Amino acid sequence: MSEELRDYDSSAIKTLDWYNHIRTRPGMYIGSTGDGSLPDDGLYILVKEVVDNAIDEYASGFGKEIDITVENNRVTVRDFGRGIPLEKLIDASSRLMTGGKFDSGAFKKSVGLNGIGIKAVNATSVYFGITSFRDGHYRSAAYSRGILESDSTGTTDEKNGTLVSFIADNEIFHNYSYNMEFLETMVRNYAYLNTGLTLKLNGTVYHSKDGLLDLVRDTMEANPLYPPIHIKGEDIEFVITHGDSNGENIASFVNGQNTTQGGTHLAAFREAVAKTVKEHFKKDFEPADIRQSIVGAVSIRVNEPGFGNQTKTKLSSKDVRPGLSIRSFIGDFVEEELDNYLHKHPDTASVMLKKIQASEKERKAISGLQKNLKDKVRKASLYNKKLRDCRVHYTDSRNELAEMSSIFITEGDSASGSITKIRDVNTQAVFSLRGKPLNCIKKSEKEVRENEELLLLKAALNVEEDMDNLRYNKIIIATDADVDGMHIRLLMVSFFLKYYPDLVRQGHVYILQTPLFRVHNKKKSIYCYSDEEKAAAIKELGSGSEITRFKGLGEISPDEFKDFIGDNMRLDPVRLSPDDSIPMLLQFYLGNNTPDRQSFIRKNLRSDLILEIV
Repeated sequence: MSEELRDYDSSAIKTLDWYNHIRTRPGMYIGSTGDGSLPDDGLYILVKEVVDNAIDEYASGFGKEIDITVENNRVTVRDFGRGIPLEKLIDASSRLMTGGKFDSGAFKKSVGLNGIGIKAVNATSVYFGITSFRDGHYRSAAYSRGILESDSTGTTDEKNGTLVSFIADNEIFHNYSYNMEFLETMVRNYAYLNTGLTLKLNGTVYHSKDGLLDLVRDTMEANPLYPPIHIKGEDIEFVITHGDSNGENIASFVNGQNTTQGGTHLAAFREAVAKTVKEHFKKDFEPADIRQSIVGAVSIRVNEPGFGNQTKTKLSSKDVRPGLSIRSFIGDFVEEELDNYLHKHPDTASVMLKKIQASEKERKAISGLQKNLKDKVRKASLYNKKLRDCRVHYTDSRNELAEMSSIFITEGDSASGSITKIRDVNTQAVFSLRGKPLNCIKKSEKEVRENEELLLLKAALNVEEDMDNLRYNKIIIATDADVDGMHIRLLMVSFFLKYYPDLVRQGHVYILQTPLFRVHNKKKSIYCYSDEEKAAAIKELGSGSEITRFKGLGEISPDEFKDFIGDNMRLDPVRLSPDDSIPMLLQFYLGNNTPDRQSFIRKNLRSDLILEIV
């Protein structure tokens, strides 16, 4: 027998217990195993899996309140639904492909249908406890990393329902903590989508009377140009209006799940709105002009939804139910109801028409401005040394690596050179800036539009004509950790916020954290991102260790960059809260200097940085 065959014999075939399989491949079940610093980290999927079950009970007509507490990384969720049948509590919490949602009888339009979610929480938690209360009796089970440790039954005065408590395992989610802002957004969305339901998060009550209308009102950066159009039907609800901001901001939901990456339902809704508006006004508007500055939300409920992955952020289903496509369902409803609304509210229709015409006029003016530059940019792109492209792009929907596609925006040849040498050529592109980009707040529209470097960047991203053509899922701003680097970072963020706010709203823009220090001795090196981490590293390696302070990305060798842009990459998302106004933010941080800004800088001045108030 050859040596190759001898290495691959029957002993190489392994069968894992269900919990070990989940723990070995957590990404298959909960996505990222990040530390909680990003809203799509698996930690929040764990919370969602538990709360989704409680929501499904409410949607089925049982229980009007859900209590959620998060304290010292322990999450507890109590609902007042029917409770899990006591004899099936162990199976429901620890046996894959076991649940009450495989036929549409008990849960007609549920989010979780595969009998996996709660088991993923169990397996990835150092402690997982679940108790079901039903008609004066209870059953309670406790697990550690998926292994049952106790099982008890008895009588109780508790109201019917289910209590779940878990502590995520630090072996999987290293040094994690929950960002309460992310959880508050999650709970607030649950309230918008389930009018009449009361949710409590650490004692704070979330309740919505008007559903998606409340969502749009609460998240608009300024007053709408006309009263939001709010229309509800069986298994569908939507709200739209127009504001003054750039871009398009439409939230989408399926069976109560916030589909942050959209999917077939959002595409159908966008298409239906554009078609209806064109037909109502009998004008051949460009869809982009109709959707410019639009704000809204759409929610549908479908039987047995199909999602792109277990994290359920993008709908892949094409049918609402057998024989009825999502495209037809949404299209027919929007075309009839929105057209009727505009006929009944001519004042609203008039304001909408003027806004669309203004967007059309602006687009044509910009197109005329750029017409003479397109050939120049196209030719420059062919020989452009700024962009080191990758092989797989976000638009490659059939490629499983598409969502991993990213582009690093760096400053200077040394930094871009280091990243280029060590990057994953399949999914990581590099774009090199030449010095500081324009301050798009202080420069005229013409100057910004004619700037060749920004035109080349837009060409690389492929978002000039349609956001759907975005070539990279993650746009990563990678600058030096000094004053100039911070300034470049701020200038790039301002550019995206002003001209492409949807990139920020949809979670595509990130800041790369790079290490400030390296603490090392003869045996080990530790890279540190703060003074606190440096102190801990010195304590671990000894006070005689050598300390290197990185001032710029160019000082970090390609071999060192391997850790910083790979699996251990630390990214800070650029986020907007519901209360943030983009024009006010940009004017405050990058507009004309004011006493308020000077006061803000002085109060927040870091002792390890020297900042010049400009």
